[in-house]
Amino acid sequence: MLEKLQTLLQNSQSKYYHFPVACILECKDGTSFSGVNVETSSPGAGICAERNALFQAISYGKTKEDFYKLHLYAESKETIFPCFICRQALIDYCSKDLEILIYHMDGRVEHYFLNELCPHSFSEESLG
Repeated sequence: MLEKLQTLLQNSQSKYYHFPVACILECKDGTSFSGVNVETSSPGAGICAERNALFQAISYGKTKEDFYKLHLYAESKETIFPCFICRQALIDYCSKDLEILIYHMDGRVEHYFLNELCPHSFSEESLG
């Protein structure tokens, strides 16, 4: 998976902040959806890799029950995590037990679950 993420990373459009990120969202049926961050000169108009992959999956009819693992990679010495906007989108459209795997340049992989990254989240259930 690391090789796939490294290849995908080359498609990132990160000319403003120079922080390319790649993401692959795996579904239980074996399909996967890829995303990279796409920056614009107006930061709010861009999109993160995680939401890029998630929204692509949704546009192909995938739902919360379909998502299995999210793989995330950036060429950073530090562990990268989804930003809070991405965490909100993941909380809204994925199950809280979605496994998130964060890859490092040296091959190490950290494992988390969405509910660990968002322990006190605001979601659809909060509106009821």
